[in-house]
Amino acid sequence: MPRIGIVTDSTCDLAPEWLADNDVKMVPLKVLFGEESHLDWIDMTPEQFYAKLKTSPMLPKTSQPSPADFAGVYADLAEQGCTEIVSIHLSAALSGTFESATIAAADSPVPVRIVDTKSASQATALSVRAAVDVRDAGGSAEEVEATARETAESCKLYFVLDTLEYLVKGGRAGKATGLAASVLNIKPVLTFSDEGTVEPFKKVKGLKKAMIVLAAQVAEDSENGTVALTIMHGAAPHLADGMRASLDLAGADYELVSVGSVGAVIGTYAGPGAVGVAYHPVR
Repeated sequence: MPRIGIVTDSTCDLAPEWLADNDVKMVPLKVLFGEESHLDWIDMTPEQFYAKLKTSPMLPKTSQPSPADFAGVYADLAEQGCTEIVSIHLSAALSGTFESATIAAADSPVPVRIVDTKSASQATALSVRAAVDVRDAGGSAEEVEATARETAESCKLYFVLDTLEYLVKGGRAGKATGLAASVLNIKPVLTFSDEGTVEPFKKVKGLKKAMIVLAAQVAEDSENGTVALTIMHGAAPHLADGMRASLDLAGADYELVSVGSVGAVIGTYAGPGAVGVAYHPVR
């Protein structure tokens, strides 16, 4: 039986333990505090990142993996007996990671199918999880790729930031750049466009109300069927608890897949105190 390798990058925000248990190879991005370089999720956990973010006099920067980083992983999987590889990544509109994977795929010893989820964090993770399920059920590389793409296309991601400072200074704010989030405690609910860029969904006064608005959207989207849902937070588990309470109060029909932290690379742009959900219809 053909063996299918699955590769992703660290911005999926799946813990290394989960990735190892599910035979998924992860290529990390880097977070840089001045001259200090840290591998996302490898030598800098979310907890370590947010603690350092509070005390650092400078804003961190991020760096994408090189084509050589991907080439090494693809070659290793080929040596281990994989006949094809499906590589699933964050939005190409936000990072050159997708391009690096594509360049490496051209010289891979086995065929590599690259998937642009046009999203990030736990939304990308949902595509990875769906791909793993199909692979483990004996699906072909074509079926694994198709499932990852279909999941990405049907997935919605909504998130609330405590401040837009990090998103704007990091150059990832997209159409949300002009939101006056600091005025009168306005909290923007953000989402991803079909092109994979960040865009505003609604502006709401106060974090609690923002989570209520977000939960109401999930409830509306689940009226015709249950959604598989993840909750993500920026080192703020109490916000994840509040998000789940809001979902239940709104009557959202969901299956909770996971509650997870936003890692260092995504956290560089989201900042501390972020909370959000990603979800797609249950098949």
